[in-house]
Amino acid sequence: MIRFFENHRWMLTDPRFAKVAKAKLAHARAHLRATKAKAAKARRALAQRRHERHLASLNSHPRRAICHVFRGYCGQALRVAQCESRFSTNAQNGQYLGLFQMGSSERRLFGHGQTALQQSRAAHRYFVRSGRDWSPWSCKPW
Repeated sequence: MIRFFENHRWMLTDPRFAKVAKAKLAHARAHLRATKAKAAKARRALAQRRHERHLASLNSHPRRAICHVFRGYCGQALRVAQCESRFSTNAQNGQYLGLFQMGSSERRLFGHGQTALQQSRAAHRYFVRSGRDWSPWSCKPW
């Protein structure tokens, strides 16, 4: 309808058609705005669902979570986590817990969590604070 009036602008000024034409054009524009708003809302909802699926995937696959968080240090971080916990988020050795076997004081400083993603983020904070160095861990990637 909008395109029609773009091609027939004369109808908007012709006294015989102007009132009806302007009303129809206004209605068409309002409908277009509403449709665009619905489409934008649907795109946001879809993006949110994709993001949630991605996070769920990371949490159910520790290797993916580790690589997602450590990026360029992925290979090194995978070797450390394999050695420290065999990729188990429930691994425990005395006070040391999780994928990267972080102690209680480290967990207090850098966080922890139940999921692979949370534990990887905490370990990454510790890794960055230590100068991107694996010295705090018993297991080394080399």
